[in-house]
Amino acid sequence: MSDYDPNNIFARILRGELPCAKVFEDDHVLAFNDIHPQAPVHVLVIPKGAYISLDDFGARASDTEIAALFRAVATIARQLEIDVSGYRFLANHGTNAHQEVPHFHVHLFGGRKLGPMLSRKTTE
Repeated sequence: MSDYDPNNIFARILRGELPCAKVFEDDHVLAFNDIHPQAPVHVLVIPKGAYISLDDFGARASDTEIAALFRAVATIARQLEIDVSGYRFLANHGTNAHQEVPHFHVHLFGGRKLGPMLSRKTTE
């Protein structure tokens, strides 16, 4: 991936230039409802630092930032009452995974049975 784009949509949300339906926020993490939900619960969880991908986040984020992201996901799952019924935690990285926004983020899906993770197709 290329350099971090400070004008990507999530960076603009973090700066308050664009609105979001906030679900959770602390010193290191912001979480908000996806504007095109794919499940009854579809929350985007983003670090406040300028990280492009999970690879970038894992390499450069502090231990505090990494722990904060995972603790936020668990807190949000409990808050939205999907911790018992189950949820999916997904991060896309790069072109082949269809990462659309070049700011590391995870999707938290829940609120219904989610089906298989990937298509059974092995080519494409």
